[in-house]
Amino acid sequence: MKRIAIQHLKKHIGKEVAIAGWVDVRRDHGKLIFLDIRDGTGMVQCVVLPKGKLSNAEKEVVQKLRSEWVVKIGGVVNARPDNMVNSDTLNGDIELEIQSMSILNEAQELPFDKDTELNIDTYLDYMPLTLRSKKGKDIFKVQSEIMRAYRDTLITMDFVEFQAPKLVGNDAEGGANAFKVEYFYDKTAYLATSPQLYKQIMVGVFEKVFTVGNVFRAEKHSTTRHLNEYTSLDAEMGFIESHETVMDVLTKVIRSIVKAVGTACERELSSLKAASALCPTTFPVMKLRDAQTLIFKETGEDSTKEPDLSPAQEKWLCEYSAKEFKSDFIFITHYPASKRPFYTFEDENDAGYTKSFDLLFRGIEVATGGQRVHDYDTLVKKLKERGLNPDNFSFYLQTFQYGMPPHGGWGMGLERLTEKMLGLENIKEATLFPREMNRIDILLSD
Repeated sequence: MKRIAIQHLKKHIGKEVAIAGWVDVRRDHGKLIFLDIRDGTGMVQCVVLPKGKLSNAEKEVVQKLRSEWVVKIGGVVNARPDNMVNSDTLNGDIELEIQSMSILNEAQELPFDKDTELNIDTYLDYMPLTLRSKKGKDIFKVQSEIMRAYRDTLITMDFVEFQAPKLVGNDAEGGANAFKVEYFYDKTAYLATSPQLYKQIMVGVFEKVFTVGNVFRAEKHSTTRHLNEYTSLDAEMGFIESHETVMDVLTKVIRSIVKAVGTACERELSSLKAASALCPTTFPVMKLRDAQTLIFKETGEDSTKEPDLSPAQEKWLCEYSAKEFKSDFIFITHYPASKRPFYTFEDENDAGYTKSFDLLFRGIEVATGGQRVHDYDTLVKKLKERGLNPDNFSFYLQTFQYGMPPHGGWGMGLERLTEKMLGLENIKEATLFPREMNRIDILLSD
C-alpha cells in the first residue's frame, strides 16, 4: 500500500492507509494504547484496540515502542466523536485505528523529554534531537516561510536570483572582519562577509537581482545577537532615484513576508506565542542625528556625537516607534560617511553623511542598505581614502568602467528577522547549527 503523508489523512476518512514516521508520544490507557505518530508534514493520534487486527507478533512490537522509534503503520482513518475533537491541532478531528505495524528503526532512550525547556547550551549540544521538538520545528517552519516569501515577492517584482561566491579575493569592506583562507600558490582568499560587490556587478546584467546565502564575520563576539556565520537576504536594483527607492521596495518585501508567515504559519505562531508584527503601509523614517536628538530630549542620554546607535538606543527607538507610529519597524538614515563602506553614496545635500539606512525591528537592526556610488572615478577615490588598493578591486571596478546606473540595495539577516518575529531571546535559537566563537556544533572549549 502506498504511504500517505500525515497532513493528507483527512482526505481518506473511512479508508485504509499506510503511514510512516516517528513515535512522538506513547500513552497507555488500560487496554487501549495511543500513539502520536509524526512525519515531516504533521502528527496524528493512532490507537491500538484490544480486539483489533494486529497479530500477536505485532502486539509484541507495540509493547516495545518508545519515543523516536521509526515505524510503518497500516490502519483505517476514523472521524473522532464530536466530544473528542481537538480543533487546536492539525488532525484533531481524526484518528488512525492501527491494523498493522512494523519497526523500521529503534531509538536509544532519550536523555530528556525533547519538549522540555532547556538552557541554550544543552539545547545546542543536542540539536539533532532538540530540533525535533515542537518548538524547534515551529521556528524553522516559520524561517522556511520567510525565505519562500522573500523569494516569491522579489520574483513577482521582476528581480532575478543569482548565487554569489563565498570565496573572495578581497572583502567588500576591505577584509577587516573577514576569515582568511589559505589558497593555492601561497595566496590568501577570504570567506565573504557579503555578496555586495557581486550584487552590484549583476545590476549591470539584470538590473534587479537578489541572492540568499551564507556570509561570514570574523568578529570575536559572544552575545545573544551575533553569529560568525549567518544567512543574508540580499537585493540590489538599478535606476533608483535615491536610497528612498530602496527603502520603499524593502518595506513592500517586509510587509509581504509578515503577511505570508501570518497566513501559512498560523498554528506555529500561536504555539510559539509570537505577537503579530505592527507593520503599517509605510515605516517611520528618522535621520540618525534626529534620532539621537530625540533620545537626548526624552531620556537625557547624549549620544549626538556618536557615529552609530547603541543596542539600548535601538531598543528604545523601536519602542518609541511602536507607541507613536504603531510600527515595529523604523528606518534610521544618514549615517556618517566615515562609518559606512567605501561604496556608500554620500548625500550631495548633507556633506559627510550618506544615503544609507538601517532597518530596526523590535529592538535590533535586521537590515542595512542604501544607495551606492555608481561613478568609477569616485569609487577609486574612495578606495584610496580608506587606504585600500584599487588594484585589489580591479575585477569589481570593471563594471563601473562600462556604465552603471544609480543603484542601491540591502542586506538582511535571516536569523535576526526570525528571532524578532517569534520573540525569541537568543539569535542562536533562530539559527540552524549556529557558528560563533565558542561553538561549531560542539563547544570549542570547556
